[in-house]
Amino acid sequence: MFDHISIGVKDLERARRFYDAALAPLGYERLSNSDTMIGYGPERVGLWVMQVEQPVVADMRSGLHFCFVAPDEAAVDAFHAAAVASGGTDNGEPGVRPDYGQFYYAAFIIDPDGYRLEAYFHKGEL
Repeated sequence: MFDHISIGVKDLERARRFYDAALAPLGYERLSNSDTMIGYGPERVGLWVMQVEQPVVADMRSGLHFCFVAPDEAAVDAFHAAAVASGGTDNGEPGVRPDYGQFYYAAFIIDPDGYRLEAYFHKGEL
């Protein structure tokens, strides 16, 4: 449905360090880089991160979050570990989410600017 999503941050260098580390385990890399904007994706940019004066205020009650597709469970685990190590805050450790479905394996993070992120893998039936 979406071609890309853009988010605004106060400190682009901090965001660059965080997203480089957090998205690498999912197979996403920084494909675009400038003094005011960076872009991530597997082959083309799907997430733009730009330095702005007034980023959206983080609100845990807003329901806003971004979910990234992971290639496997290990990538979800690595996303969570790398995100926490790079300044993110745990918002749900890796594991199956029975409320979402018996094959829904995910981890949740809050990035340094307050954006809620998720990495998700659909486990196959046993």
